[in-house]
Amino acid sequence: MNLKRIGTAAVAFVSVMLAFVSSAFAQTAGAEAGSNEWSFKAAVAIAIGLGLGISVIGGALAQGRAAAAALEGIGRNPAASKEIFTPLLLSLALIESLVIYSLVIAFMLLGKLG
Repeated sequence: MNLKRIGTAAVAFVSVMLAFVSSAFAQTAGAEAGSNEWSFKAAVAIAIGLGLGISVIGGALAQGRAAAAALEGIGRNPAASKEIFTPLLLSLALIESLVIYSLVIAFMLLGKLG
């Protein structure tokens, strides 16, 4: 599956989710106050799952591309492996830090549920 097709599917998914977000928080006139709290908790749980899932998929794709490019560069010029290794580790650490930030935000949202 190419990246353009994945991007189009992601945009379509987000558009559909945004179309129904207002109905998720809508409250009928006779609804109890506890049901509104339940819908908030459900929305936070969905946000945690989607946020972590999207960030992990993006991080995995980025790390795979970075490693593939580094290995291809080493394969073309084995003498440059020491010069390629350090920037590769730095880029992998920065990519992983974005996923860790997403995990921290998920923990913060999880605190809102309690």
